[in-house]
Formats: sequence, structure tokens, C-alpha cells
Amino acid sequence: MNKEQRAKNKAKATGKRVGFLIFLFYLLPLNLSFGIDFGVFLDQTAGGGGNGDESSFDYSGILVPHIAFYWGDDGELFVSAGARADYLNEEWTIVPELLRTELSFYFGRGALTAGRMQYSDPLGYVADGLFDGARFGYDTNAGTFGAGAWYTGLLYKERAYIVMTAKDVESYNKKLDYSDFANTYFAPRRFVAALDWENLSLAHLFTAKAAVIGQFDLTGEQLNSQYLVGNFTMPYKAFAFNLGGCLELIQSKGDSGTAFSGDLGASWQLPTALSQRLLFLARYASGSVGDGSNSVKAFLPVTSKTQGYVLKANLPGITLLSLDYAARLHRSCSVELSSNYFIRNDTETYSGLGKNGYLLGNEFYGRVFWSPVSDFAFNFGGGAFLPSMGNVAPDVKALWRVEANAIISLY
Repeated sequence: MNKEQRAKNKAKATGKRVGFLIFLFYLLPLNLSFGIDFGVFLDQTAGGGGNGDESSFDYSGILVPHIAFYWGDDGELFVSAGARADYLNEEWTIVPELLRTELSFYFGRGALTAGRMQYSDPLGYVADGLFDGARFGYDTNAGTFGAGAWYTGLLYKERAYIVMTAKDVESYNKKLDYSDFANTYFAPRRFVAALDWENLSLAHLFTAKAAVIGQFDLTGEQLNSQYLVGNFTMPYKAFAFNLGGCLELIQSKGDSGTAFSGDLGASWQLPTALSQRLLFLARYASGSVGDGSNSVKAFLPVTSKTQGYVLKANLPGITLLSLDYAARLHRSCSVELSSNYFIRNDTETYSGLGKNGYLLGNEFYGRVFWSPVSDFAFNFGGGAFLPSMGNVAPDVKALWRVEANAIISLY
């Protein structure tokens, strides 16, 4: 190496050192307010259920470490992952998952978040769960406005629970096979975009939420859907009233149609020394009515959310009438009792039970919660679904289920 070349290398090294010192200088204010938080929790559920003389046992446990980095009031990086063990049908499955992992920046009234994040529509059952993408939110005097765009094809299929088509259902039911990981692990590929708005005190009377959501199929099945969602809650003394609904437009391989869902709810905080609450909910999701273009279709949410604790019915084509009672018996102990009546809105829903009648039956369920310290929570529940209280399959034996859940924060 000649003298001229050595001089050039020395100049480059000096430039890098100066650049690094300038970088540290600009980072110094951030470092002064830099913070780290981390922890691990274990969530596990063991349960059993059956129909008549048949019964089965299942278990699911997930260990979730998480870490968060903060720099001042301007930014946050949150990373969490999980290792889940499932026992079902006398087989064990070990599932690794990347859970909520997002980078957030805050500036003035705005916030930008990118990564794997939680999103929920105003009703909580159209598009609800983890999504990969980005979202921008901005606070104004008229409420909070948001815009987001996400992709679902990198999520674990059971976490996303997307079953919009027969192909989605087939893929969901395939057992995870590490020799065919790409075809048995991931959720269906969907692009989801949303514009949303929330006002926590509209006219000092309502909490109002609205969203326009679009779902575009990237799997080749050509099922696209758009949703106009709204939800209003009005508190009045010891009562709260809720009204929500969704209009869905569906396009599938040249066919199109409209679907609907709606919620009507009311809660009452009882005027007693013991903290008690009654909650009534009527939820409707349209079934398939008519054939051809512009027919009424079965309501298809992007992500499915089962209804009930025992029947665990998917929402399309179902009407649910629910009455819940909750009471806090002690600072660390509370109980819940629920009654859910299921009605199908077309004869194709739960068609395996028969084509006659619409009344599926009633489910009764009770649960006890106990949390003596903030790092430990335990609950135990059990109940039964009674087809005999309906006219679709009144001779079918009752379904029953019991389960126990414990959540432990290790540190």
C-alpha cells in the first residue's frame, strides 16, 4: 500500500469517527430519557367437554416474554413472542408465534404505529385481532381519526381465525405439519384497510365509533368485501344503552350481494351495596336468503369470533339473545352467570343438525374469578348447551364443557 492510499484510508476512518460522534450527539437527548421494561407471563387453560357419554380433554398453555423500549414521550418499541403447547385429540402440538410487535412514534396530536399490532372494529367482531401493517391516528376536537392498512398472510392461522371461504376452513382444519410448514401454519392471505373515527363524548351524550373497512382476497378465491360499521353507547344514570350495526357488500367470482349485522344491548348497575350488573344483548347476523345477483348473503366477518362458551357458534347466520349477570363478591373474587339462546337465520346454518326449524337451543354457563394478587389470576367455569330447548334437533344430547384458566406473571 503506497503513501497516498494510506492517507486516503486514514481520512475515511477520521470521517467515520466524526460522523459517529455527531450521531451520538443527536441521540444524547434521547438517551437521557431512555427506558426499558420487560416481563414474562404464562397463560394456560385445561378443559373437558362432550356430548352424552362421549367426552374429551384439552389443554393449551402459552409462555409470553415481552420487552419494551421507550425514548422520552416520542417513541416506543414493543416486542413479544410466544411458545404455545396444545393438547387436543390425544396429540401434542408446539406452536411458536410472534405476537404484538410494533414501533410507535408520537408527535403532537398524531401517532404512527408499524409492525404487528392489535386492531378492533367498532363492533369487535368484523376485524378484530393482530394484523401486520401500519396505522396512523390523529386527535382532533371532533374525535380521533385513524387510517390503517394490513396484511394477514404471515399470522398463525388459529390466532387470526379467518374462515371466509370453504378453502379457508379446509386450511384452518389442517394440523400443523413442520415438514409442510408454509402450507399448514399461516393464515389466508388478505389485504385489509380501514378508515375509522371515535368520539368519546359526542354532544356530551354518546360514545360514537364508526369505520369503513375493506378486505381484498389475495388467495385466488376472489372473495372481496367492504364494511360500513357504526356503534353508539349512551350512559344514563345506572344504565347504559348500546346500538350498533354493519352493512357488508360482498363480491365473489362475478356474484355480488349484501349482508347485515346488528347489536342492541343494555346494562344495569344494580343499586345494591354489592357491586352487581345485568347485561342484555341481542345480536343478529344475516343468513343466506335468495339466489343470484344482489341477494342477501350470510354475514362474513374478516376474522371470526365465536359466540357462547359451549356451542362456540360462528357468527354468520346466527341470532344470539344473551342475558348476563356479574357480581363482585370480594375485592379478589367475582362471579358471572350467562344464558345464551341461539337462533339460526337460514336452514344452511348448522345444517348437520337438520333442515327443519330455526331454534337451536339455549346455553347456560357460569364462571368464578379469583385474583388474590396482581400477578396471579384464576378462573373456573362450566356449563351446557341444550338442543332440547329448540326445534332444530330437540332429541340431540346436551353439550357440556368445564374449564380452568390461570394467568401468572413471572416478573
